[in-house]
Amino acid sequence: MEPLERGAPIPDPLTPYLDVDRTQPRHECWVTGHMVAGLDGTAAIHGRVGALSTEPDQDLFRRMRQIADVVMVGAQTVRSEGYAPMRLSESARAQRRTRGQSEMPPVAVVSRSLDLDWSSQVFAAAPEHARTIVITCAGADPNRLAAAEEAATVIIAGDDRVEPAKALQALAGLGHQVVLCEGGPRWLGELVAADRLDELCLSISPMMGGDPLSVSVAPPGADIAQFSLKSTMIADDTLFLRYESKTADEGRS
Repeated sequence: MEPLERGAPIPDPLTPYLDVDRTQPRHECWVTGHMVAGLDGTAAIHGRVGALSTEPDQDLFRRMRQIADVVMVGAQTVRSEGYAPMRLSESARAQRRTRGQSEMPPVAVVSRSLDLDWSSQVFAAAPEHARTIVITCAGADPNRLAAAEEAATVIIAGDDRVEPAKALQALAGLGHQVVLCEGGPRWLGELVAADRLDELCLSISPMMGGDPLSVSVAPPGADIAQFSLKSTMIADDTLFLRYESKTADEGRS
């Protein structure tokens, strides 16, 4: 056992994440989960993740979107957190152009029910070059599906439920090779159960007493997934952990 100690300051905390090689996914694309939890494992306070996030975590959370070809998020998180189209700094956009990425990653909203406000910013304010994507299933309400097709690019990924593998295959088919998943816990649990989570970036916030909701909620019958700790950082009292799936790690060795 080794002690976790504060090391030398890192000039830019995003650098260790930008340096990760995500060009060799195990499946159709590389999937990174980015979540925050309290000391007691809670994933929200009064239904909102933002209330749990510290200033260093909020800064990294916004900037991490720079790594992504698309930012994927569950419908409940979109509703509770008031999502809008991604915004990146000019330097971040320039770095993306250098890497051959689009200037801005689109948002991909996962929803079986399609109970969404199509006039909200995440749809209405999305630029044409980064139009919001909606991932749903064939069993969705036809009227809501028609409304979704007016407001977004629609992907059908399953019959009665959104199937992670089909959703990611479709995103990869659109050229999205790095998918950043920002929750929620149930959709993250679906990705883990489908063995589609390659990387987890987990911020541990110095708070307790939030909602009885964990970072990842596994569907019934899901197997245990194992991860390897790759890096740690500390900012103020917030701990930043980066893990990779052990199967992803073995595939590189």
